[in-house]
Amino acid sequence: MWKMAGRALRLLLVLTLLTGIAYPLAVTALARVVFPHQASGSLAYKDGEPVGSILIGQGFKGPGYFHGRPSAAGQNGYDAASSGGSNLGPTNRRLIESVAERASNVRQENGLDPAAPVPGDAVTASASGLDPHISPEAALLQVPRVARARRLPEQRVRELVERHIEGRQLGALGEPRVNVLVLNLALDELK
Repeated sequence: MWKMAGRALRLLLVLTLLTGIAYPLAVTALARVVFPHQASGSLAYKDGEPVGSILIGQGFKGPGYFHGRPSAAGQNGYDAASSGGSNLGPTNRRLIESVAERASNVRQENGLDPAAPVPGDAVTASASGLDPHISPEAALLQVPRVARARRLPEQRVRELVERHIEGRQLGALGEPRVNVLVLNLALDELK
């Protein structure tokens, strides 16, 4: 019995070293060589300082910036340590009320008619609560407000949005989208 326990313990040690240390180190080293930007967190920089990851949504406030999807992650939203959706079903009263309130806020801050349709991603959180993208429709809806706040021609801001629309992955997966952090950084660079 002790002989079998010794073998099992040695096997556990070898497999722990291989799968718990050697393999993760090898994969990390390979990722740093093949995909250095992604392996380092896909960070976005402004004036040489990191301002966020293009993979994680963050809240932008104020009329001069494009706003991302609402977040249900954490107490105040956009908390990467507490990623997750609200888990509220489509008939849940709290969800219905929060969507109606968000839609009203989107219409008001963008100067829309009280009955104007609003893209779903402008009023609902993603499953993670940290989606960095919005639909092109949600971005274009915000163009007049952002242009007005920045005292820029609407056409110039619209062209900026259109240049930042990412297509479907591999030409078929997902929907066209706009990364809000990347768009706002490009907006800050406009003169």
